[in-house]
Amino acid sequence: MQVESIIFDIDGTLWDSREIVARGYNRCLINLGHPELQVTADYLTSLFGKTMTEIADAMLPCYPVPRRYEIMNMCMDSEQELMQSDPCQIAFPGVVETLRSLAETHRLFLVSNAQKGYPELLLEKLDVSDLFEGVLCFGDTGVWKGETIRMLMDRHKIGSAVYVGDTQGDLEASRYAGIPFLFCRYGFGHPTEYDAAIDTFSEIRQFVQNV
Repeated sequence: MQVESIIFDIDGTLWDSREIVARGYNRCLINLGHPELQVTADYLTSLFGKTMTEIADAMLPCYPVPRRYEIMNMCMDSEQELMQSDPCQIAFPGVVETLRSLAETHRLFLVSNAQKGYPELLLEKLDVSDLFEGVLCFGDTGVWKGETIRMLMDRHKIGSAVYVGDTQGDLEASRYAGIPFLFCRYGFGHPTEYDAAIDTFSEIRQFVQNV
């Protein structure tokens, strides 16, 4: 069956924002008087792909709920402010060129566990907003990625699709949504299985031609 649409994860799939995100979080934590809670880009590797509440639970267990989620929201606001002013030249090699090529033959979408506005920020920074028909994230839906993928597919009447990501969560979300999972080996995760894998982003063209 020909794949009609390609749905992309963001972090570890299209770009690597760990260093910028860490700087944004740390600026906020220092301003709140908690420099001891600062994080590193390496620390964030295992957290990327999780929902905002899951990240808060891991980063800020010393705070009770809902205060830890309030602080997490402030950290993410700080992150996005920093990314707005940063050129964000952090896309993986070949991403923009390959997306432009794929858009000629497929419908393109984003689904992420990120906060509201983050997918749109990526599209703006990479100057590829015109290539994507729709985006949806945890900040929009409040539900886990598998349900968010289904919501996006229903909303845009997607008949067949593949999800492109890099983590175990991406695999599980793809299985829940009933679509193939294309694993980006260069990303941050180690899923237990996948339907196909790529070592560079540009290899995705070969995959969609052969399904």
